[in-house]
Amino acid sequence: MQHFDELETRAPAVREAALMAALPAHIAHARENAPGFAHILAGVEPAGVNSRAALARLPVTRKSDLGELQKAHPPLGGLNATPVANMVKLFASPGPIYEPEGRGPDWWRTARALFAAGFRPGDVVVNTFAYHFTPAGSMMESGALALGCTVVPSGTGQTEMQVAAIASLGISAYAGTPSFLRLIVDKADEMKADLSSLKKAMVGAEYLPPALRKSLGERGIDVLQSYGTADLGSLAYETSAPDGSVNEGMILDEGVLLEIVRPGTGDPVPAGEVGEVVITSFNRDYPLIRFATGDLSAVLSAPSPCGRTNVRIKGWMGRADQTTKVRAMFVTPKQVAEIVRRHPEIAKARLVVEGETGADRMTLRCELTFEPEGLKQALVASIQDVTKLRGEVEFATRGALPNDGKVIEDARKYG
Repeated sequence: MQHFDELETRAPAVREAALMAALPAHIAHARENAPGFAHILAGVEPAGVNSRAALARLPVTRKSDLGELQKAHPPLGGLNATPVANMVKLFASPGPIYEPEGRGPDWWRTARALFAAGFRPGDVVVNTFAYHFTPAGSMMESGALALGCTVVPSGTGQTEMQVAAIASLGISAYAGTPSFLRLIVDKADEMKADLSSLKKAMVGAEYLPPALRKSLGERGIDVLQSYGTADLGSLAYETSAPDGSVNEGMILDEGVLLEIVRPGTGDPVPAGEVGEVVITSFNRDYPLIRFATGDLSAVLSAPSPCGRTNVRIKGWMGRADQTTKVRAMFVTPKQVAEIVRRHPEIAKARLVVEGETGADRMTLRCELTFEPEGLKQALVASIQDVTKLRGEVEFATRGALPNDGKVIEDARKYG
């Protein structure tokens, strides 16, 4: 079984030691060269950040904070350690939120994921990710070029031209969304075009239905997924088993450090519990430290059958920002976390919003470590104090609350 490099098969303890050894210098680099992190990490002694426990004490910077940070300190919120004038590209996501691309091959680290999907030197890759404003097209192109592939920068749309290019150029690999790949093969059927050269695909940015993966496989196209963001680049990717089946979960990229935290906090959750994906990126140009992506996932405990030894995550499992409007007031995961913080008897909590529109009812359902006298009344008072709304409290048995990362569940019926 082929691997991208020897980093992928390191003993987990060796990898962990390397990450912890790299942290202090990277924290120092961010503080010294990125004004935003000089402020965020003020008072932090970089030499002391050499363990996960020490890292977990640092502030979290949330993706949802970027808009305000960039307005206050344009264009990148002061989070860039390399001056904008020395960057290669600037991108814009809705908001707008701006993201940089620095100089150097495979800056987004996508080559590793593409290699796992079978991309090799000599492959001709049709890259249907957008090239306008969004970094997605550039992300996949840089990784494919680093592998020695030839790239056809087709972008989105124009399915007839996409089909013609694949057939005429003997294109062997696809990068883009799964839904657009389906449109292309459907158009090829309509045109009676031969797409037999297309053998592999790396898809992302949206859900891949198992039925679609199966149907594309039956056409001879092996499809794997990757997970990344416009701020951080490639984060994780799927791998194949020797029989061609897809291994469970996604392998974490070697260039990042992952934490899974309880939504609304920076507190790591127990292994296997669903929480928000928080990444420390070792990118020297844009050194995001404890960057909360807003995505939910969980760590899988068993090693991957593919031989790669890095952490496996379940993939994208939804959004962590579960802010909900109740009786004209916003209730946030951060507020739920504050209520839990005030009451150490709570092992786990979930705020459930029910009722019809205009008659909302909030209930904080809690798993407890122990139940002191008067806890329910104290919790009702804390809910009122923190959210400025009335709420009820229910106690649940340990393990009764779902392991899905939700701290706020909107169970109201609409329509």
